[in-house]
Amino acid sequence: MNHQFHPTSLREYDIRGIVGDTLTEADAWAIGRGFGTVIARAGGRTVAVGYDGRLSSPPLEAALVRGLNESGVDAVRVGLGPTPMLYFSVYELGCDGGVMITGSHNPPDYNGFKMMLKDRPFFGADIRALGEAAAAGDWEAGSGSSRAHRIFERYVARLVEDFRGGAFRVGWDCGNGAAGPAVQALVAMLPGEHHVLFAEIDGAFPNHHPDPTEEKNLADLKRLVAEKGLDFGIAFDGDGDRIGAIDGEGRVVWGDQLLGILAEPVLRELPGATIIADVKASKALYDRVAELGGRPLMWKTGHSLIKAKMKEEDCPLAGEMSGHIFFKHRWYGFDDALYAAVRLIEAVHGLGGSLTALKSAMPAIVNTPEMRFPCSETRKFAVVDEVLARLRADGADVNDTDGARVTTVDGWWLLRASNTQDVLVARAEAADEAALARLTAAIDAQLALSGVERVIAGH
Repeated sequence: MNHQFHPTSLREYDIRGIVGDTLTEADAWAIGRGFGTVIARAGGRTVAVGYDGRLSSPPLEAALVRGLNESGVDAVRVGLGPTPMLYFSVYELGCDGGVMITGSHNPPDYNGFKMMLKDRPFFGADIRALGEAAAAGDWEAGSGSSRAHRIFERYVARLVEDFRGGAFRVGWDCGNGAAGPAVQALVAMLPGEHHVLFAEIDGAFPNHHPDPTEEKNLADLKRLVAEKGLDFGIAFDGDGDRIGAIDGEGRVVWGDQLLGILAEPVLRELPGATIIADVKASKALYDRVAELGGRPLMWKTGHSLIKAKMKEEDCPLAGEMSGHIFFKHRWYGFDDALYAAVRLIEAVHGLGGSLTALKSAMPAIVNTPEMRFPCSETRKFAVVDEVLARLRADGADVNDTDGARVTTVDGWWLLRASNTQDVLVARAEAADEAALARLTAAIDAQLALSGVERVIAGH
């Protein structure tokens, strides 16, 4: 017996699709067979399984477990919760791997699978090989067991086990995502005054979409912070592995700005340590890390790629513009927005007690949101190669870590191919609006030379 996945569902970092269309329960079963085979052939036996609050998650979880068991692998079902709780369970329970059923911040009709092998991410070539094995029916056969294990209380307790912060008045927006109950339990253990929005898990996301990188999704949190005069606010995505934040004035503290704040106490303890950020992060962040005595390292966008690079570099802290924050310092090296929130409270406490003051002290810069340009799967990487060739021929200052990041007297701009969608992604940053306009004009000019038109823009 073999299985064919929809060609769009096998992504670089995970497996994802539209439920009932490009992703089905048969796919979930085949993922279980394939991932279970990988575990069994590596000499492993147990896989932790968790799922988020989407309406489609329980049946997909059941099908996945069935597939794991039929590959001779035991499933430890940790149940409903945020993705980082699943990651934690792999470490805490000594499992050989983990699978999280989650659609993350995608629309309600999407779902997907994030996987890990012990302490390393399962992505890229791993996922491609999973698809090839399914097409060939190259699976182990056996009879594994299935048992439930409630890890929720241990996970929440571990979040605050070595908390070193102070008392603040904080707003929390869970967006009806999988982090809600864990956030409620967490704030009950923290000092200060806490106000929690939308903690009830609801896969229809009735209040707003759970993506804190979209400023429009922070409107309820901004209102809460303003009405109650809170110190700051924290928001989460649908599966709790990405964080968003606003200061006491309602200004967004973006992912790279959060990383700059979180890096300071880490570098006090570990002088000279490497701090990794993705290519979309501000030059101000890299400058700040260097100023603090750290070694800034620019790397490719993608949570799996960042985790793999952290392991290679023995890096204590990394982050992405998208709000994935990865602590190896006093934590496990995976992206956990709840733990990042705890560490943010600590950092603000240790750096003067005001997130608003920290935000105000940051360099004045202007930048674009992520700009997206539709471009086919077969064309998007070729366009980036064409742009790089032209830039090099012109003698431009270009970094090709992940696409083309070009530094000019005006600032910098980035063009890269998305690993998860049929789009090119661009971003630019400058000291003022006139300089920013020149940078975005340069992006448009390069795209036009490769036959790509600006059709849509924004997050």
